[in-house]
Amino acid sequence: MRAVVFAYHNVGVRCLQVLLARGVDVALVVTHADNPAEAIWFDSVAALCAERGIPYITPTDPASPELFAQVRAAAPDYLFSFYYRHMLPAALLALAPRGAYNMHGSLLPKYRGRAPVNWAVLHGETETGATLHEMTAKPDAGAIIAQVAVPILPDDTAHEVFGKVTVAAEQALWQVLPALLAGSAPRLPNALASGSYFGGRTPADGRIDWRQPAQVIYNLHRAVAPPYPGAWTVIGEETYTIAKARLEVRSARDFAQNLAPGLAVADGRILGIGGDGRVLHIHALLNGGRAVSPIDLQHALATHPALPIPPKKGVEIQ
Repeated sequence: MRAVVFAYHNVGVRCLQVLLARGVDVALVVTHADNPAEAIWFDSVAALCAERGIPYITPTDPASPELFAQVRAAAPDYLFSFYYRHMLPAALLALAPRGAYNMHGSLLPKYRGRAPVNWAVLHGETETGATLHEMTAKPDAGAIIAQVAVPILPDDTAHEVFGKVTVAAEQALWQVLPALLAGSAPRLPNALASGSYFGGRTPADGRIDWRQPAQVIYNLHRAVAPPYPGAWTVIGEETYTIAKARLEVRSARDFAQNLAPGLAVADGRILGIGGDGRVLHIHALLNGGRAVSPIDLQHALATHPALPIPPKKGVEIQ
């Protein structure tokens, strides 16, 4: 069986390796050129292709006639998309007579759309996973072929959960691929009405609203903690980003001084006080990439008290 594979990121690398291990003839890989403005913390599909001698290209427009001609010339039986960042036109999908399949980082139909792992952590989910599904013109809407679930522990960051989802994607594809190639894979309904759809996130969406309950603030931190841009707040004209934190058992009332919502220093520690009085112990706080000590923060707060400013809302489509 021949396949054209659209792939990027760790999921792209691992799932491409599964295809190769199962004996699929990968005729062409379509990936992205890394963006120099983006922090590249993940593995490279292009590097894997170079190592394995697989032809690969990095077009900017998935709807271009040139890409269509290259995919058609590869004469694929199957088309796969593994964390490729663009929607593929229906005309491209039709070039694969035995089907086009995408690996999505959630338990569909929940968290269709962009950044599914980050959204799941942000909403305090206790479980997510990876889903292989048929590709259609509508995003993440085709029949479900395979799913593997993973837990989200209370202190897991999105980066840690993404590692689990990568393994889940590898397992899902490995388990169902023989049946898929034999034409006997299951096609389960993707009940969109019982799911959800979310748009992309930007660094601006990480701004903390200290009036929110501490658990909500903690979930935001976990969802965007490094290597993502981080949850942040402003003191004066300076931006402070939480790099590492834990939700405390104690509340603001357990400290000697009166602690208002926002950043604070107490008992020689940096704290974040939620609107419900619960406390985050901030183990690492950054300002311009530089570590901020409790004394540094105390001085900044004395000069410019922080205000519980609401964040800019991200794009959210239900």
